[in-house]
Amino acid sequence: MALQKKTIRLLILEDSQNEAERLVSLFRNAGQATRVHRLTSSDDLAEALKQTWDLLISAPHSENLEPSEVIRAIRQQAKDIPVIQLTVGNDAEGITEALMLGAQDALPQGEDEWLILVANRELANLEERRARRSAEVALREAEKRCQLLLDSSVDAIAYVHDGMHIYANRAYLEMFGYADVEDLEGMPMIDLIGTADQSGFKTFLKNYQTLEGNAELACAGVRADGETLKTRMHFSPAAYDGEPCIQVVIRAEHDSAELQKLREISSQDPVTGLLNRNCFLEVMDSAVERAVNAGQSASLAYIRVDRFAALQADIGLADSDQLLEQLARLLRAHFPADTQLARFADDVFTALQPGVTPQQAEPELRKLLGKVEGHLLDIGGRTVQATFSIGVAALDEKTAKAQDAIERAHRCADDLGDGNALKLYNPADELAAAANRGSIVAMLQQALEKNSFRLLFQPIISLRGDSFEHYEVLLRLLDPQGAEVPPAEFLGTASDVGLATKIDRWVILNSIKLLAEHRAKGHSTRLFLHLSAASLQDPSLLPWLGVVLKASRLPGDSLVFEFSEPDAVAYLKPAKALAQGLGSLGCHVALAKFGCVLNPFNTLRHLNAEFVKVDGSYTQDLTRQENQEALKTLLAELHGQHRQSIVPFVESATVLATLWQAGVSYIQGYYLQGPSQSMDYDFSSDEE
Repeated sequence: MALQKKTIRLLILEDSQNEAERLVSLFRNAGQATRVHRLTSSDDLAEALKQTWDLLISAPHSENLEPSEVIRAIRQQAKDIPVIQLTVGNDAEGITEALMLGAQDALPQGEDEWLILVANRELANLEERRARRSAEVALREAEKRCQLLLDSSVDAIAYVHDGMHIYANRAYLEMFGYADVEDLEGMPMIDLIGTADQSGFKTFLKNYQTLEGNAELACAGVRADGETLKTRMHFSPAAYDGEPCIQVVIRAEHDSAELQKLREISSQDPVTGLLNRNCFLEVMDSAVERAVNAGQSASLAYIRVDRFAALQADIGLADSDQLLEQLARLLRAHFPADTQLARFADDVFTALQPGVTPQQAEPELRKLLGKVEGHLLDIGGRTVQATFSIGVAALDEKTAKAQDAIERAHRCADDLGDGNALKLYNPADELAAAANRGSIVAMLQQALEKNSFRLLFQPIISLRGDSFEHYEVLLRLLDPQGAEVPPAEFLGTASDVGLATKIDRWVILNSIKLLAEHRAKGHSTRLFLHLSAASLQDPSLLPWLGVVLKASRLPGDSLVFEFSEPDAVAYLKPAKALAQGLGSLGCHVALAKFGCVLNPFNTLRHLNAEFVKVDGSYTQDLTRQENQEALKTLLAELHGQHRQSIVPFVESATVLATLWQAGVSYIQGYYLQGPSQSMDYDFSSDEE
């Protein structure tokens, strides 16, 4: 199935049902899927707060429940539910009072665009808080594992704060001849250093943070019994019990020369002598950490050799190594000594320049382009010329991970089609790319003209026995490189530019053709086909479909037409007419994304939908009792109306067991089978 967009769980305190529905439609029109509950009393609030909610929107006043009572209840139960308080007019006193009570924001009632902007901000903040809490739990678990690894490490490891030991592992104690860590606690580390090396040790400790990737010191250590030993110490910044400190890893000097040689070999590219990819990624991780934690920005240049494949074919593999070696020498000579250079891929070099922004690095990088273009390379007796395409991105406090900077610089280099050019990453380009509907529209039109959409089939499996084999048909668009474009990107664009009905009909025609071929092999197969909001409003769809079914000689009950609850609510009258028309053709109707409006069963009173697919948010975190109860309540009412229930996004055996107990009719999800290009699921295995 397509990746599910997160459904917002929304509480509304509003006496007017119509106004509450209007608020829900605001979110729907803004592209947000919602599950909504309208608060009606104190008891209702107490029951609702047993569940997890993402946002509460409160009217200025309520006869049954005061907004201040709701905010207090949320705070008393320590629930992380952002509250947006609406006020009568631009009442500064009322806004201030709401904020003092604990609302995240307050604004005049009726300011719809303002409300959506504030809601989006608070939802984003909520996601950040939840992610932080998850990260803190993961960090604590990681720290426990790290402590176990430290205690059992064969390397001698200590943590030092202000020159004093605060932790030492067993190997460290044995190296220096101490029986217990308490013997070292509070002892200055310099007491373990030979007298002749103490001055150098002090100087090194003051300056080690400025040493890029080479914070090592060889010196004499002194054991508790006075015996001396040669050691090599590696220093790195760390934290212990939440306090910043220095991690010291010590190896005996007698094997460090060999280890050092091995480390150098493992970190170098054998052709150019520069850092290899793995080592450079480690350097990048450290640089990102410094940028985020210490504000030490840096600049990454992604340097690709233009038309390298053609050069390689022309001069041969062996000589292409010579070419890369000479280009590496040019890079070494051009960049300052503190620049970390690497061969990142076959035809790509990378340069990490500390302490400079891309704008500051640009003049020297442009000089590099000119220098390389004008340089005549002597390769195997032949003269070869090469050029670079350079993409540049920053490492700053907003850089989440090293891979982000690498991908940005990579994209900039790829944009330079003619080569011998440079491009700096601009954050605005990312926004422009995301909003670049023109290319999506062109791909959609081409796919319609050339029949190049891809249809996938995901089984919908009965838990109660069924003679039919059910599949949901899913549409995929391929870009010019053959990669799939996410449905969330192209379906909205298709609707915006008026292509949705054409695409729906393409899916129906091609699905019917494939279904006819499949049923001819003896399968009793039924397909679920999506209809867009545009098709719901298309009066010509039913006559066209009648002709198509007659020509295909397929029975109408082999097709189930599925439309979403938000579309059905927005266009209830045409949806009702379409459902009746489909019934007259013998086809079935399914209502998808069910259970997210204030009164979902009101929609079913108008639609003869045999199948109802509940919204994917109902299967999120079914380990929580409250979520199980909400799903069971919804399913019980559906089954009481003799509707066939379908639960999507079944991703584990635990979820499957819960659904079985809840009496679900059909299930669907990756745990059973993901979308496939053929209808190849073995339904008989589920009956055994």
